[in-house]
Amino acid sequence: MEAVDPTVFRLAIFVLAIFVGYYVVWSVTPALHTPLMAVTNAISSVIIVGALLAAAAHGGGAEGSGASVWISKAAGAVAAGLVAVNIFGGFLVTQRMLAMYKKKQK
Repeated sequence: MEAVDPTVFRLAIFVLAIFVGYYVVWSVTPALHTPLMAVTNAISSVIIVGALLAAAAHGGGAEGSGASVWISKAAGAVAAGLVAVNIFGGFLVTQRMLAMYKKKQK
């Protein structure tokens, strides 16, 4: 029997995670969306610290580490940008959800 390529195995797990995540998120009742977004924003605020640390990486002095430092800086900058968009979008969604519960002014 031939072994499965690890890349195919990881891709299958990623696709399954997408489907599970999709169905989990869409099955959340509207009353829980605001607390869910608050938790997502809290997690993203922790992730952005790691992204900023990666973007501020310094070389360890080993030969050939120049390219890896630039890759780390670039990946950290991209991650910080994506997390910032996630946090900003989360606050917008939270504000819209909270606005649904306010009394309408006549």
